[in-house]
Amino acid sequence: MEAKNWKLYEDLESILYTEAQLKEAVAALGERITRDYQGKKPVMVCILKGASVFFCDLIRQIDLPVEIDFMVVSSYGNGTSSSGEVEIKKDLGRSVNGRDVIVVEDIVDSGNTLSYLKKVLDSRGVASLRICSLLDKPSRRRVPLTVDYSCFEIPDAFVVGYGLDYAELYRNLPDIGVLSPRIYADK
Repeated sequence: MEAKNWKLYEDLESILYTEAQLKEAVAALGERITRDYQGKKPVMVCILKGASVFFCDLIRQIDLPVEIDFMVVSSYGNGTSSSGEVEIKKDLGRSVNGRDVIVVEDIVDSGNTLSYLKKVLDSRGVASLRICSLLDKPSRRRVPLTVDYSCFEIPDAFVVGYGLDYAELYRNLPDIGVLSPRIYADK
């Protein structure tokens, strides 16, 4: 599938993953989660806003009864790297005590946010907790963190599209691309 001829593409250095590649990877991940959670009813927790597009596509590929919930957890602000300070801006709307929980994130970079979130959810008595991320960037990891499910491992580049943003822009691109440093270099 060819990239759309949108003006937003002018801000990208390259396309990392096309819409078709994303669709194929998400379908495969949904099948894997379906196999791993047979006989269970996991709570899928979407970390807003970045994971929203991936989350919606992923849950439709899981052939199990699932419950969904949402959290807003931030450590970036409008920057291109984690500040290291994690803040829960919107918490879960339900108890996860005794439940199998899958946290769905757009990208795991430093690991700070998800490491913090894992401690918080573990303290709430979850039966099990797994991390699912569209993208994993282990070269940037600052804390030990296992990503249980991931579609792609990516190099150390600033990426946007398919829900990922820079300063709240580019989320609507159907592909994932590397953002040109000229967009954020002087910010």
